[in-house]
Amino acid sequence: MQSLDQETRRYLEQVAGECADLFQRSSSCVEGRNGFLALYQHGHHQLSPRKQQVLTALHNFAITRPDATTAAERFFAQPHPSLFEQVLERMPWPARPARRRPRPVRQPYLTLVAA
Repeated sequence: MQSLDQETRRYLEQVAGECADLFQRSSSCVEGRNGFLALYQHGHHQLSPRKQQVLTALHNFAITRPDATTAAERFFAQPHPSLFEQVLERMPWPARPARRRPRPVRQPYLTLVAA
């Protein structure tokens, strides 16, 4: 690249920039958060607001890139606690199961009478 003259180098950089812009526009609709939500729309699924909030939280705090960072870590520029541990802290423990009730003794409908 350095052996090329200045004009050829500028031309190649311009073409490379146009190709990068084209690729970015064509792939942004299928990648990331908006692409994920768009896939649901293709199937005509109706997402409840609650489910959409959960999916957004999972996208921001649980899904990691190959460099092991989440979207929230990159946005806030600092690490955050584990999402799983936060859920465990906030969720109440389930209630104890109910005790089994004793089954009533069944009386036979017909009793044998000694003759």
